[in-house]
Amino acid sequence: MIQRDDNILITGGSGLAGLNLKEYLQSQGFARILAPTSSECDLTDWHIVLETFKRNKPDYVFHMAGFVRGIMGNMRNQGESYLKNTLINTHVVDACHEAGVKKVVAMGTAAMYPDLDPGVPLVEGDVWKGPPHPSEYGYSQAKRGMLAQLQTYENSYGMPYAFAFCTNLYGPHDRFNIETGHVIPSLIKKFHDARKAKTQVTVWGDGSAHRDFLYIKECSRALHTIMNDIAGPVNLGTGRSEKIRDVVNILAAYTGMEDQVVWDTSKPSGFIFRSYGVSRLRAAGFTCQYTLEQALHETYDWYASHSGAARN
Repeated sequence: MIQRDDNILITGGSGLAGLNLKEYLQSQGFARILAPTSSECDLTDWHIVLETFKRNKPDYVFHMAGFVRGIMGNMRNQGESYLKNTLINTHVVDACHEAGVKKVVAMGTAAMYPDLDPGVPLVEGDVWKGPPHPSEYGYSQAKRGMLAQLQTYENSYGMPYAFAFCTNLYGPHDRFNIETGHVIPSLIKKFHDARKAKTQVTVWGDGSAHRDFLYIKECSRALHTIMNDIAGPVNLGTGRSEKIRDVVNILAAYTGMEDQVVWDTSKPSGFIFRSYGVSRLRAAGFTCQYTLEQALHETYDWYASHSGAARN
């Protein structure tokens, strides 16, 4: 179990997961936290990564960094996504071994899972039962490689790890980009911009696709639980499956734009249905505290007050 005087290193210090995890751990009394940004530590450069780890001697590592875009961004940049994520993950995992960390918690993605029977919750062992969806192929295969590396390092060197199959994250400090962002931050920016401009909101697909949307504040608490109490692969999500149409309806009602939504069915909807079994996470004592509506309202309000400086 991590202690408040342990050295903690968080990769991806400027990203959604890294920023919020650092804020959460600080609120819990952890003071010795290093969370370098990509400009401070280029994780694609092995020598820089190794030097950073050996100089700072972390006891525990949360590996949150990754080169990731939304569904359209990933589809258009498969090779770049595979290469950069493979370099990042390989370097960080090996540096954890070289520096003798006590445990690493690595951020994976639920996009690693293959398309299996719709309606059946995916569990951790399902990841190797087929190829990932073509829209996320490069990114997902790089993440699968990291899981294999962690399993191999545990077998060869006894290096403890946990690997989180993370569902769709959103919340403060997200990347709010309509073209390459993820579903919820893209929608929030669309509604915010359209509300200011008094125009309609165009939404990709028909809204029938289901997703497990995890608020970033829940994610940070869950990562702390995983570090303390879970070993190996674990699904990191709510265990609920929400329609994208429901997300749109909540945002439309909150912004007073119920009559301004246009569905563009020529654009991709992605997976039609995905749900995940979270029994391992719940067995460790984690339960969600926010409703979807509460979390969406908080995220919209955060973006509305930070739109000039928010990442895109």
